[in-house]
Order: sequence, then structure tokens, then C-alpha cells
Amino acid sequence: MQTVRQPAPLREAVAAWRAAGERVALVPTMGALHDGHMALVEAAKRAAERVVVSIFVNPKQFGPNEDLAKYPRKELADSRMLAAAGVDLLWMPPVEVMYPEGFATNISVSGISEVLDGAHRPGHFDGVATVVAKLFHQVRPDIALFGEKDWQQLAVIRRLVTDLNLDIEIQGVPTQREDDGLALSSRNVYLVPEDRARAVALPRALGVAERAIAKGGDPEAALAQAREMLTAAGFEIDYVALADAETLGEPMEGRPMRLLAAARIGGTRLIDNIPVTTSDYG
Repeated sequence: MQTVRQPAPLREAVAAWRAAGERVALVPTMGALHDGHMALVEAAKRAAERVVVSIFVNPKQFGPNEDLAKYPRKELADSRMLAAAGVDLLWMPPVEVMYPEGFATNISVSGISEVLDGAHRPGHFDGVATVVAKLFHQVRPDIALFGEKDWQQLAVIRRLVTDLNLDIEIQGVPTQREDDGLALSSRNVYLVPEDRARAVALPRALGVAERAIAKGGDPEAALAQAREMLTAAGFEIDYVALADAETLGEPMEGRPMRLLAAARIGGTRLIDNIPVTTSDYG
């Protein structure tokens, strides 16, 4: 596995693969890799002959009171995991490469970035869109893979690619979970044992709400029940919402829907989402 930190050798490697007629897949990450990331890598290997994984803890998507300074960084362990998995190239640009002195460009995806997490983390998705656009320009992949755990991020990136006519296929990979249902996340390492035990209330609450809605129950009552379950478990809730799966706007009959939630427990903010299996809404 090549480990590259500057654009020139990255471009050279990708150009050689393209000259050989090989497809290139990109898995963007912020490191602190776990089995969820490795599921993305495995999907990438099935989709393309060459796999690039990027690791960059992006300061532009962290708010002023968020966890940029303490976000877990495990460069050596991550590198070993990726090499063992058969990744072809690890792209680890330093901050000065991604955001050179005087950097003044911002990419904003209106509407879909302003609800749910966007409302609670102002500017977050501008940071996501900007760094992902840069990664796409640097790597120029045929396909890029993102986890469905951050459903809103995936929706924002799909909108970005459509709006800018980027010739990149975006593939979502299903959320990977612990045996008790908790979604895998790099931030799970922050959870002390007591909070980890209570954290399972998040996927359980979404599951209860989904089953109620799928059976024709009142969505607002189902969402209220989910919020009650989270509050009883000790969560501080940012949102629990039912939304159109593509636009994240109001759900409409006949269109796919998604249940999404974000909440804090013990100071750790967790997100999760699941599809709703019924199309009968209204």
C-alpha cells in the first residue's frame, strides 16, 4: 500500500491506473477506523480494481465547541488495517495541503444542509461539502463510498454530485452495528461503560417508532414514544424526525422515508437512522 501526503504522487498513481483501464474507488474517512469503515473498503474492492482511502480530520466540519482537538487519531493502527485489507493507496494530506494559506472557497448545498444536523451544527455540511469536493478533485474516482449511518451527509453529497455534474457514482453502504444494535462510530470510544450500556436505547427507540409507523400508526405518536424512550435512558435529544429519504423534507405518500435521530449521552453525541418500510403515509 502506498501512503501519499502530497498531490503530485497521488495524481501519478491514479493516472497510471487509469492508463491501464482500471476503475478507481474512493473511501473518504477521518480515521479512527472500525469495522464500519472496513465494510466500505470491502464494498470498494468489489466495485473497482483500485481502492484509495483518505484520512483527513477536517477542521471545517467541526463547530467551535465540538470535539476537533480530542477526535481520535490512530494513524499507525489505521494504516496497518488498510494495508491488511488490500487498499492500494492511503491519501493522508496535511491541513496545509487541503487548506493552504489564504484559503477562501466554501461550497454550500442549500436546503438539504440546513435541516436536522445542519440546524444543530451550523456550517457543518459546508465543511463536509467543501472537503469532499476537494477529495473528488484530487482523487478523481469513478465511485465513492459512504456509510449510511450519516444519512444526511450521504444525501448532501449526492445532491452535490448531481448539481455539479460530477461523473462519480455515489454508493451508500448499510450501517454496521454492534451485536446489541448500536451503530459503529469512531466516537463510541468516548462512551464510559454505563453510557455505552444506555446508548443502545437509540437504535431501539428508532426501531419501535419504525414498527409503529409501518403498521399504520400515527407518526407523531411514534416519534413522541421514541423521544420518551431516549429521555428515560438519559439522552439529551437534538432531534428525532421522520423525513423524505432523498430530500430530508416532509415525508410524502409513495416516497421512501427515513427515521433519523441525534442525541447526547454522557457528553457524546450519537446519530442513527433507519428506513421506514411502508409507503402509506398521510
